[in-house]
Amino acid sequence: MFGQKATMVDPARALPGRDTPIPVPAAHEVLGTPLTPPYPEGSEIADIAMGCFWGAERAFWRLGTEHGIITTAVGYAGGYTPNPTYEEVCTGRTGHTEAVRVVFDPRVVSYADLLKVFWEGHDPTQGMRQGNDVGTQYRSAILYHDDTQKAAAEATRDAFQPVLTRAGYGPITTEIIPAGPFYFAEGYHQQYLSDTKNPNGYCGLGGTGASCPVGVAGTES
Repeated sequence: MFGQKATMVDPARALPGRDTPIPVPAAHEVLGTPLTPPYPEGSEIADIAMGCFWGAERAFWRLGTEHGIITTAVGYAGGYTPNPTYEEVCTGRTGHTEAVRVVFDPRVVSYADLLKVFWEGHDPTQGMRQGNDVGTQYRSAILYHDDTQKAAAEATRDAFQPVLTRAGYGPITTEIIPAGPFYFAEGYHQQYLSDTKNPNGYCGLGGTGASCPVGVAGTES
């Protein structure tokens, strides 16, 4: 699970991938909801990357349906290779980062609230790594779906940077980029840290201990 490549692959040298999507389970191991579209009318999607996707996904499904979470899933985003396998992503030759898709009800939880979980759940200043996990697949990213999400991502980043600076951290390296294809990861990665799969499995995530001032940033959507 530990990638090693710390520089992005040239798109011309990326692995070719395949036309067929990787199959995933029909239902979420914890929430019981579908992982793949179509999603309920009125729902929105947040695609983020914050290191190893096992622990990152758990951080969001634990919010629960009562707090507006419809479903979560892990996959690969921000790269070049269509429908990559985990092994391919680990080579650093697909350009993807390990990503989490959070489908949520904006009437219950705001996108900015989810970004607060994102910023506080990892160290967004580490570049092509997260803790002991080193490689381009572990880089921090927000993959926005519209201009409103982009504005919220940039506003919360700009609000969090001074907090991190005061705490002794460097510049935020999180990519804020348009969402492209989200390729669902293999079934065994989905809800990997659930009680029915690997409740004591590896989780390399660690936050900075700093609080992201979402309310101060005025980014509630």
